[in-house]
Amino acid sequence: MLLWTLLVFSVPFSKWGDGLTLLAPSSVFEGDSIVLTCWEENNRKKQISFYKDGKKFSPSDELSSFPIQGALLSDSGIYFCTAASKTFLRRETSSEKVKITVQELFPRPVLTASSYQPTEGSSVTLTCQTQLPPERSDVQLRFCFFRDDQVLGSGWSSSPELQIPALGTEDSGSYWCQAETVSHRIRKQSLRSQIHVRRVPVSKVSLETQAPGGQVIEGGKLVLLCSVAEGTGNITFSWHREATGTRLGKKTQGSLSAELEIPAVKESDGGKYLCRADNGHDPVQSQVLNILVRIPVSSPVLTLGAPRAQAEVGDVVELHCEALRGSPPILYQFYHEDVTLGNSSAPSGGGASFNLSLTAEHSGNYSCEADNGQGAQRSKALLLLISGPDGHRKSHVTAKVLGGLFGVLGSTGVALLCYCWSHKAPGESSAINAPRDYHVDSSLSHRGAASLNPQGFTHPSLLPDSEDLQPEYVNVSPGGDEDVVYSQIYSSQQPEGSANIRTSLENKDFRVIYTSVKKS
Repeated sequence: MLLWTLLVFSVPFSKWGDGLTLLAPSSVFEGDSIVLTCWEENNRKKQISFYKDGKKFSPSDELSSFPIQGALLSDSGIYFCTAASKTFLRRETSSEKVKITVQELFPRPVLTASSYQPTEGSSVTLTCQTQLPPERSDVQLRFCFFRDDQVLGSGWSSSPELQIPALGTEDSGSYWCQAETVSHRIRKQSLRSQIHVRRVPVSKVSLETQAPGGQVIEGGKLVLLCSVAEGTGNITFSWHREATGTRLGKKTQGSLSAELEIPAVKESDGGKYLCRADNGHDPVQSQVLNILVRIPVSSPVLTLGAPRAQAEVGDVVELHCEALRGSPPILYQFYHEDVTLGNSSAPSGGGASFNLSLTAEHSGNYSCEADNGQGAQRSKALLLLISGPDGHRKSHVTAKVLGGLFGVLGSTGVALLCYCWSHKAPGESSAINAPRDYHVDSSLSHRGAASLNPQGFTHPSLLPDSEDLQPEYVNVSPGGDEDVVYSQIYSSQQPEGSANIRTSLENKDFRVIYTSVKKS
């Protein structure tokens, strides 16, 4: 009987609700602090323990309170506490059970994108969406965005949006975001979303040059512009000669066009060109562009073609002008003393000719000019002298001068004989033994010119040189003609044995005619 009594007293005695109360909030939000208080009416020192869902989660001690910092959703459950006496007969009392619910402060964020398949070069906006309850609208949140495991932008920000400009194919990947409270560090992560950046293939490739009509001047600069209407990302442009397939240049850049410059174009650079564009898909080729290199004309060469060695009035002379170098068509101009005679064109290059029927006025300098729109060039001048049919150059007054001149010679001869006879001094030799040279100067002047006054008769002087002779006789023969013919007679002693007396006649159009008065 005593043994059973001892066993009864040694078993702990527990009584539910015997003055013991668990003080705890019934509802809290994530991040809040929860304080569990186990209170007894008599407030005696006992060992206090706290239980959640029937499991003890705190050590037994004399503290009647137990804090839970930063409550989590997992902290929700059924709580109670116990108090046990420290006497030999251990007596334990339990509180009533309290259900504590931890509410979500904000739901898991959801990542959204303005486009999940954006084209390369475009921008996309990411949004980390979540919402606070009205009771906690004053809580501050911050956000962070990720691609795969790489932080995007500047990291944590108070803005729930992030804009990524000019996406490239390398920006394709798995995107997600995080949201957290600034104070309590409640952090939640969104699910991952796949974003695939699409590359737009190049299309409508074209090749053009800055030169109008595709024509460039030899020695000038040639710029070939290759462009595409569509295409994203880095595009590789290349330029080629169609005939040989030779690649002239290559550029890779993130734009829709590129230029190739040839600084000094040669004639051999003319021909057909094309360009290609490629951004990772199949390369696209432009249409063929024909480049025409224009060559400025060289200084032309003028040649004169006459039917005989000495051109005469009435002949037809061919003026041929040719530039040995220059792109057609070439226009030739022909000049006589800088007066335009006419022009002729050479549509296919080469030279051109101009026929001229000669008159006495066509004597002088001739030249030509070649022009193909790249700058005119002038030839060297050629002198053309035109003669009459008898081999002498003539003017319209020559015949009149000769008629008047021979009339003067008749009277001059008579005067000369009288002079010699009347001036023969005693003891002097006859005119046959001592002849004198007589020089007759005949000139022509227009009507209205001042007439020379006849000089008086003078005794001849014996001078050593005919250049120093003074006129001994002047014959002025005014007539009814439009011209005035005058003559001057000079004399000088001739050496023994001279047979002739020479007379020099000169007219105004620079013709010189010689005649002789012979001894009888």
